[in-house]
This record gives sequence, structure tokens and C-alpha cells, in this order.
Amino acid sequence: MTRKDATWTVGRLADRSGVTVRTLHHYDEIGLLRPTERSSAGYRLYTEADLVRLQQIVVYRRLELPLDEIADLLDGPDGTVEHLRRQRDVVAARRDELEVLVDAIDQALEREMNNRPATDEDMRELFGHGFSDEYQAEAQERWGDTDRWAQSQARTARYTKADWAQIKDEQDATNDAFIAAKRAGEPADGDVAVAIAERARGQMDERFYDCDHEFHRCLGEMYISDPRFAATYNDLEPGLAQYVRDAIVANADRSS
Repeated sequence: MTRKDATWTVGRLADRSGVTVRTLHHYDEIGLLRPTERSSAGYRLYTEADLVRLQQIVVYRRLELPLDEIADLLDGPDGTVEHLRRQRDVVAARRDELEVLVDAIDQALEREMNNRPATDEDMRELFGHGFSDEYQAEAQERWGDTDRWAQSQARTARYTKADWAQIKDEQDATNDAFIAAKRAGEPADGDVAVAIAERARGQMDERFYDCDHEFHRCLGEMYISDPRFAATYNDLEPGLAQYVRDAIVANADRSS
């Protein structure tokens, strides 16, 4: 039997097409797809033409057209080529609509991601070893009962990853300025270094908690007394921790 003469029972057509037997029976009942032939035993048999019609029905259903509209389209005067062209036009239009929808979803997702508070993973990505559970726990143990800690927690709770990236850029710029001043031979208690120290204090005051000059002086002392803080600066530039501390102290002295 040639392909042109091929026929299928409802069960075999269901296996071949992926359309359920129940659906094929329904299509038969409403006249949308009736088997063209019958076997000698009276079984309904679908032909190659029926298979083509079923393929067209499937395409239109995937485009969410109602069954009665599909029947009107298939039983109209247009031939198979015109049906395929119409299907292509509808699919292309739907593709354009979906591309616009995907773009809109991507933009909404980007806005949502940018506006959400930064996660620990975001912080580790930005600050590396400078952010760790150990440091956070130690900081809370040391300052957890202070007003400045509460103020810092309240401010930073709403910071997004973009906010923290900007803060890191500000801190890096300040450190770079300290390094440049030190390498240029600017004294730690001179105008240039003191101005950088004041900028650092202002960043702390704006971003985290009220940081007056005396409290900034305490931070400066910690930069050299705590080996980890000292290493953070000295890894950037040998002797930088002492230089930053001295600039902070000089700035605090000038403000008193």
C-alpha cells in the first residue's frame, strides 16, 4: 500500500499525531474531522487527506482559535496553500507579540531585581573576603547594642545590589586617593590627605550612621590596632593603614 493509499484507525492516528482518541471522537461528533473511509468490518479509517486536515486543526488550536472558527476556515474556499500562508501570518504576528511580551517581562524583572535588597551572595560578589558571616557576627557582638549599629542596620536593610556597588566604588575611589597622596609625598596631616579623610568620614556619615569627627578618630585607631583592618589597607599599599589613621586624626584635630 502506498502512502497515498494509507489509512489509519482512530487509535493508530492518535498514536501517530499525538491527539487523543477522545479528542478525535469529539472532532468526529461535531463534524470537524470525520474519517473518510470505513473498513469492511465497519471501522472508521482516516486517510492521508484526513491527516493533513488534522495537522491544520492542530496548528489552529495551538493558535487558540475556537473549533467553530477552525471549521469555517477549513471548509471555506481556500486551498491548503492559502491555509498554510494564513497560518504562517498568524504565527508570525503571534511571535512578534510574544517577543514584545518577553521584552516587557525582562524589563520588569530587571527593575524588580534592581530594587530588591542585596543578598549575602550579592555582598560576597561585590566585597569578596571583606564580607563574611564571621565579620558580620563579630561586628554585631561588638556594636550590636549601640545606636549607630541600629541606625546602620535600618539604612542598609533597603540597599540594593546597585546601591552597594556604588558604595564600593566610592570606597575604592577614596582608597585610591589616599594611595595617590601617599605616593606623591603628601603628608598625612596635610591639606590633601585631610580632605580625603573628611570625604571618607562624610561617606560613612551619609551611608551608614552618624559619624562625627571623634567617632571617626576611633575608627582610625582601629585601622591600625586591628590586624585585619590594617592588612586590608596595607595590602593595597604598604604603610597605608598608618597613613589613613594619621589623616583621620589630623582631620579630627582640625575640627575640634
